[in-house]
Amino acid sequence: INKRMRDLLVPFRNRDVLLPAFNGSASIKSVLPALVPGMNYTDLEIGEGGAASLAYEKLLDPKVTKVEKDKIRKDLLTYCGQDTMAMVKLVEVLRKKVQD
Repeated sequence: INKRMRDLLVPFRNRDVLLPAFNGSASIKSVLPALVPGMNYTDLEIGEGGAASLAYEKLLDPKVTKVEKDKIRKDLLTYCGQDTMAMVKLVEVLRKKVQD
């Protein structure tokens, strides 16, 4: 499986795929809405990796209540689900571009 893994940053960082809408960034937060209209991170409680890391750290804090931890877990799962679906959609778009 590891041999078949590909980093989806590479075609954007190498500028193999480049659109003005990327605003010079290869970040998924820039690339995704340009290639998959309507799909972005703006409506999520946790919308980027740094915030996800901080939220995960908060889960480890014994002072945080169960209710707060449950919400953090839910928000992290939503964020991770969005990241996963974003990768699936980007692969679909890239495959289509190669086939065209």
